[in-house]
Amino acid sequence: MTEAETFMPEKARLEGGPADGVRVRVTGRPGVLQVAYPCPTVGPAGGAQVEALYLYRRDLTVTEEPLRYGYDAASP
Repeated sequence: MTEAETFMPEKARLEGGPADGVRVRVTGRPGVLQVAYPCPTVGPAGGAQVEALYLYRRDLTVTEEPLRYGYDAASP
């Protein structure tokens, strides 16, 4: 991948986990994507927000679009 190509957005697909099938555009082929889902709070949160974080790791065997990111079951 040339330096110019590093900054070109590419299509990617998330597989497995709570964001299965979501399509995104990434720049620079990051090794990990983070997905956040809001969690409802019970009681006085005082304006605080709670989110569950999920990780998706890039499948290095896929070199053409759409890139593939698989759910990391070790998260959260």
